[in-house]
Amino acid sequence: MPLRVLLADDHDVVREGFRAVLEREGFQVVAEAADGHEAVRLATAGRPDLAVLDISMPHLNGLDAGRQIIELCGRCPLVVLLTMHVEEHIIVAALRAGIRGYVVKTQGTSELVRALRDVAAGGTYLSPSVCGMVVGTFLSGRESAADPLSGREREVLQLVAEGRTTKEIATHLHVSVKSAESYRTRLMDKLDIHDTATLVRYAIRHGVIEA
Repeated sequence: MPLRVLLADDHDVVREGFRAVLEREGFQVVAEAADGHEAVRLATAGRPDLAVLDISMPHLNGLDAGRQIIELCGRCPLVVLLTMHVEEHIIVAALRAGIRGYVVKTQGTSELVRALRDVAAGGTYLSPSVCGMVVGTFLSGRESAADPLSGREREVLQLVAEGRTTKEIATHLHVSVKSAESYRTRLMDKLDIHDTATLVRYAIRHGVIEA
C-alpha cells in the first residue's frame, strides 16, 4: 500500500509541483490544504500517514497546525514541515512539538522524498543545513527559550500580524469580541509588547508570518 499524504501549502502551483513529484515516487496524495486550519481539519478527518505542511500559511501557520494535528491525532499522521526558515528557535520549537521532519525548501524535491521515507520508517529527518545547528546547540549545552504563548495566543498573534481587527479575530476563532480582546491583551502583556508594529516584527522574527 502506498503511503497516504496530506499536502498543505497556500500556493496552488507549489502544491501541484510537490504532488506530481510525490506521486511519481509512489506516494498517494489523498488531501490538499491551502491554510493551517484546513490542514488540521483534513488530517483529523482522514488520518493520512504523513502530513507535509508549509510553515508559512495564512490564518494558522504550519508549525502551529502541526502542533494541533499531533495533539488531536497522536502519531498518525506524522508531520513534516517544509520551510525557508532556518532559525534555531523555530527548529527547536518544531522538534519539541513532536514534528518529525524539517525540510528546507532550497534543498530540492528529492530531499522531501527522502525525509518522508525516513519519517515513515520511524526516524526523524532534518535538512543538512539545519542539522549541524541543532547538534551545535545540543553540544554547547545552551537551552533555547520555550515559547511563552499558548496555542490560542499564537493564533491570535498571527491574525493580529496579518492585519485582522478584533472583530474579525473573534469571528475567525468563533469566540466573543471580548474574549478575542482578552487574548490579544494577554499575549501583549506576556511579550511586554504594547503596539501592533512591534508585535508584527516579533511575529516575523519567530516565523509566525512571512515578512
